[in-house]
Amino acid sequence: MTDDAYLVLLPGTTTALGVPPAAVGDLACMDTPAVQAWLQAQGVTADSPELRLVPPEETAAVPEDAERLPVPLGDEELSRLRHHAAPPDLARLEEELLAYRTCTDGRNALLTRALAAGVPAHRVAELTGEDLATVKAATG
Repeated sequence: MTDDAYLVLLPGTTTALGVPPAAVGDLACMDTPAVQAWLQAQGVTADSPELRLVPPEETAAVPEDAERLPVPLGDEELSRLRHHAAPPDLARLEEELLAYRTCTDGRNALLTRALAAGVPAHRVAELTGEDLATVKAATG
């Protein structure tokens, strides 16, 4: 397995491999001279229906004779690619996990602020659903 994602041309196939690059949103690699030259050499544009972006863990499934170009993606870009490449049920679960992460970011800071403001620990536990020991541990 490689650490790079790949831009792949899959003309005339019905393979559901990867995703169209546009589905992932803005990708820094698409504006690089290397990618632009590769697209031009292949005679396609960035929105060509044959062009797919394949995450690193799926590159083994790319047909041997397919034209391909390794492209480095940032962590956020790779996360978006994996999200769009996931089956719909998994993508929905991933969205829930991201929402959970967003809700829990700063949890300890919020607990500490509430306790410092005078909200009793048992009330913080009741309101947040956190264990009382967890609430008390947030202060220190």
